[in-house]
Amino acid sequence: MKSVVLEPVGQEKRILYFDYLLLADESEEAVKEYLYDGEMFVICWDGIPVGVTLFIFPTNEMVELKNIAIVEDFRGSGIGKQVFVEAFKIYRSKGMKKMLVGTANSSIANLAFYQKVGFRMVEIKKDFFKKYPTPIYENGIRALDMVMFEKDLSCIKKID
Repeated sequence: MKSVVLEPVGQEKRILYFDYLLLADESEEAVKEYLYDGEMFVICWDGIPVGVTLFIFPTNEMVELKNIAIVEDFRGSGIGKQVFVEAFKIYRSKGMKKMLVGTANSSIANLAFYQKVGFRMVEIKKDFFKKYPTPIYENGIRALDMVMFEKDLSCIKKID
């Protein structure tokens, strides 16, 4: 079975993955704001780079997934779930108690996916995407609000 490996990306090489980050966040301005924050990993699947993920740390005990981008040809193959399994292990071992992730109200597939891997809705940041320079539409819905999810890392269970 093919498996995911998360390879750390140093500060000096992050710009090389800028276009990957834009797959998940359409605002170049927003990506530039967090590109050098936190920890970035290349998502390798069977030795092939298929995406990137970036985590930030709002508190000493909390990690937030800021971006996860998987190349379209590799979506739907279980890679995203494997990324979370690995990330849960990494950050639990570093003493993190919770993981946060946010997605647009219009990102129907993401809303379902995050719940499938064990996240629970905890907050809605109204009008979060209104500050983006160009309106974003998905599934015929304008992205306006950020839906925040949380996962308790102290009780990680197997993800199917």
